[in-house]
Formats: sequence, C-alpha cells, structure tokens
Amino acid sequence: MTAQKNWSRRDILRGTLFAGSALAVPGLLAACSKTPDTSSGDTLDRIKKAGTIKVGFAAEAPYGFEQDGKLAGEAPAIAAEIYKALGVPNMEGVLVEFGQLIPALNSGQFDAVAAGMFITPERCGQAVFAEPEYISTAGLLVPKGNPKGLTDYASVAAAGIKLAVMSGAAEAANAQDAGVSEDNLVTVDKQPDGLAAILAGDADAFTLTTPSLRWMAKDSADVEVTEGFVPTLKGVPQTGAGAAVFRPADTSLRDAFNAELAKLKGDQAKYLSLIEPFGFTQAEIPPADLTTAELCKG
Repeated sequence: MTAQKNWSRRDILRGTLFAGSALAVPGLLAACSKTPDTSSGDTLDRIKKAGTIKVGFAAEAPYGFEQDGKLAGEAPAIAAEIYKALGVPNMEGVLVEFGQLIPALNSGQFDAVAAGMFITPERCGQAVFAEPEYISTAGLLVPKGNPKGLTDYASVAAAGIKLAVMSGAAEAANAQDAGVSEDNLVTVDKQPDGLAAILAGDADAFTLTTPSLRWMAKDSADVEVTEGFVPTLKGVPQTGAGAAVFRPADTSLRDAFNAELAKLKGDQAKYLSLIEPFGFTQAEIPPADLTTAELCKG
C-alpha cells in the first residue's frame, strides 16, 4: 500500500469536539497535571512501577476527546487496552492543543500521545511512532438516500454539484485534482458547518475523513456517509495512517507497545470492537504491509 504524501487533515481537525460514547479509562483527565518524573530512567519501567501513564490528547472526535471527565475515542481505546496488557492499568489524559502534542511530550508533560496522530516524515524527525493503528480514507456526507449517486470526487465533478470542504484542508486540492471546479467548492470553517450547509441546501455533499463523517452523521436522520475512497493528488494516493507517539529516547516503551499492538491486531474482532463505537470500521484497520518505517520515509 502506498503511503500518503499530503497529511494536513489531522492538523485541520484539531480542537473539534463532539459529544458521544465515553471510554471509561481509570484515572482523571488532567488539564493541569503534575509533570511525570522523567529523570528516573526508563519510562516503561517507571510507568509499570507506578501503574499509571499520562497521555496527551487534543479534544478531537472521534480520534481522542473527553466525555464526562474521561477519555474517549479510537486512540485512547486502543492505548488503554495495550497499557493494561503491559501492567499499567491507569491512564490519565492531559489536554493540549494539537500542535503542541509533540513539544509537550518531549518536554516531559506526559509520557505518550494518544490522539490518532498521522505519521509524517516531519513528525518522525521529532518523535518516535508506534506502528499504524488505523488508516483513513476520504468520504462524502450526503443527504439521506444519496440522491445524486455520489461515490467519489470524480462523481462530484461529473455531476457539477456543490461540494463543501474545510478551509485549508487537503480535500479541496484533492477534489480539484479530480476535476471539481473551484467555483463549486463551498468553504466552511468547522465540521458542524459542513453538515449545516447540506441541511440548508447550500451544498450537495461535504467531504472529510470517513471516521469524522460517520461520527457527525450518527445522530442525524437526514444525512448518510458514502463508502470511503482513496483520492489521488498528482497521481499519488492520499491515504493517512495514525499511531501512538513517544519521546525519541523511549524506544523500549514504543517496542513494548508495538508488541502488544501486534497481538491486538491479530484478534481483529476484538480490535474492531474497540474502535467501532467511534465510527471506525474494518476498512480503517491498517493492512499488515503498511509500516511506520515506510510512512516516515514519505
């Protein structure tokens, strides 16, 4: 599978929060939390002794967010299962801005990131990533019944309809690359604005990652989400992959996490049961041949 060359989607989504099912992770969320003591040697040994790990997240549904004082989302669900298997039953969340996740991690404010962060070559130079825990395709949010019969950007272009896109997001360029006219793009600032544009008739479809769209659509009887698809940009497939993140020195923790992640992926029914509540499907489980090493190369 070819790695994505354009990764702005995870940056665009930061800070967006939708209410939903919470994952009951032992431990309190800590917006202002005591900084972990990183001076006492190996982080893996330290968190095992303490029975607690602090993870950074960025209030981004359905990837990692807070609900009723507890962590929720795809990344915390997987992380909690893995840390429990490592003998660390308590996971505390530390909320920061998405762009500050890696700097805060490296400054010792928490021990790892559980935010579904996309693996990019630039970020691989700043931290170490676990193996991919999900992949994300593009999708279309459309009126119930999909009256225009839309399937991808090429079908949007052929129909000559209005497509809502997030301001500054990768989808606009991908859609135009597939032939969608710039005049037919309706730019919105926030995810709820895309849904509102459809309901108001100002747009015929709204495009984002499929997990995000499913999360938006789950409480509305007026819209549905098309099957995910992989857009291209200048002939390059644009599929993203997200993973847990660790400090460069914490390779032993990363390796232990990867070992448990591999076991968990080996039981796909269980893996799917962890991420399905947050709008993820079998299609978002990474193929075995997609590796972080490949993605870090770009």
